[in-house]
Amino acid sequence: MDLFQLETFLTVAEERSFSRAAAKLHRTQPAVSQIVRKLEEEIGEVLLDRAARDGTLTAAGEVLREYAQKLLNLRGEATEALGELKALQRGRLTIAANEYTCLYLLPMIHAYQKKAPKVRVTVQRALASKISEELMLHSVELGVVSFRPDDPQLRSVIVYRDPLVCAVAPRHPMARAKAVSIRELGGESFVAHNVPSPLRQKVEQAFRSHHTQLNMNVELPSLEAIKRYVAMGTGVALVPSLAVQAEMEAGALVSVPVPELQFERRLRLVHRRGANLSHAAVQFLQTVESHAAKHGDPYSYVAEGKR
Repeated sequence: MDLFQLETFLTVAEERSFSRAAAKLHRTQPAVSQIVRKLEEEIGEVLLDRAARDGTLTAAGEVLREYAQKLLNLRGEATEALGELKALQRGRLTIAANEYTCLYLLPMIHAYQKKAPKVRVTVQRALASKISEELMLHSVELGVVSFRPDDPQLRSVIVYRDPLVCAVAPRHPMARAKAVSIRELGGESFVAHNVPSPLRQKVEQAFRSHHTQLNMNVELPSLEAIKRYVAMGTGVALVPSLAVQAEMEAGALVSVPVPELQFERRLRLVHRRGANLSHAAVQFLQTVESHAAKHGDPYSYVAEGKR
């Protein structure tokens, strides 16, 4: 049985007449009679008492009528729910990000929630190296990474330019310097993240090329720990600008320019190439694009082509 058959049966039951049901459904009476007869054959039960002239339902017809109405109500609810998804009146958006890239998402989510306040946004914490895998497993719809994914099945869009900064405490001897050289940093004690990254490799190579020792005496498990440790006045840290923006504005940390370390990370929003993204995800990407157009650098919205 299908929903069309059930809808026809219910109309006959409500109108208590094949002819009136046919008129309401804009079909011929023989067509309506055939649909009901085929339904009876499929379930193996007589649904209407043909001997009665008032369209009386049999016991089987009464049972089916109750369930048919529930099914059609569910169809209506499903149609309404799908309409609400399209209108962003409901739905869920899942994004994968790590501790650092999540900071980029905060103003994006704030802007998005103004447009779609009823959509539930969930940011799942994930290692950057695992985000591509999460996307391919359909665990999340979008991911934020600081590198271009190798997987050709993923599409990436550059959304933010984040320069590397040398952060020190306000009372550090270098805090008031207009600039310091990489050689001057050779005598400093560096506080680093204990998870290796491509950016860290670039920094290490820069120190080697300038024949300068890089003294990473302390390694910590999070950016938050690194910032607090440096703010205590012990050591310096090379960190993404986005990660220390709040501390710089509050005066808890100071950025010291280092001409030889002009590196930057480019954050990317990533999703499965060719995927049928949800209405919520499409609207989020549109929000990111509009935010970049409005605010400009360091925000952007530049799609990267296939490798």
